[in-house]
Amino acid sequence: MTALRTVGKAGQAPNLMVMLPGVAMRPEAIFEAGFATAIERRALPLDLLSVDIDGVGLDAVDTWDRLQREVIDPAVQRGARVWLGGISLGGMVAMAHVAARPGVAAGLCLLAPYPGSRPSTNVIERAGGPDRWRPSERDLCDPELRVWQWLQRPPADLPVFIGHGSEDRFAERIQQVAERFPVASRHVVRGGHDWAAWLPLWERFLDLGHFGR
Repeated sequence: MTALRTVGKAGQAPNLMVMLPGVAMRPEAIFEAGFATAIERRALPLDLLSVDIDGVGLDAVDTWDRLQREVIDPAVQRGARVWLGGISLGGMVAMAHVAARPGVAAGLCLLAPYPGSRPSTNVIERAGGPDRWRPSERDLCDPELRVWQWLQRPPADLPVFIGHGSEDRFAERIQQVAERFPVASRHVVRGGHDWAAWLPLWERFLDLGHFGR
């Protein structure tokens, strides 16, 4: 099995952001959009690594150990605080990874996280919403619904940033995900499901002070 393809570096900074791109998104796109430049402009002690998850479906999360073994564990072993981030589908994969491995990340940065397909989320809506939904064994065969089970009670001590564009085509359903976290964690900017929203959200996240100066 080949190693995961990564872009960027996990150097000697005390913090590392592991960012998971969206579906069909090249990991280089995160750098081309200016994410690393925004870190450098602020002189933050933060390394940025983008991981190519193309072809690794959400249904592989429970058995997918390479992200942990090849990317996260080595950084933790050298003493780095590792945050996990994701854009669109990458955001849902990030949540799935944390749900399957509690305590693996120091925080989450979710930019327009994919909220799940209609067949999955309709199960929750028919039950009266996330708080009233009681997942069955059949429900939990669905990897998206396993993420929603985690969203019923996400760890209170896990720092989370979640944001989306006000014109995002998934905005209403992303907001339902956002409402599972404290109000201070939720952010909305102008823009759609695109870099015009994601870069300003990233810059807002960097300005919150999680990584010092």
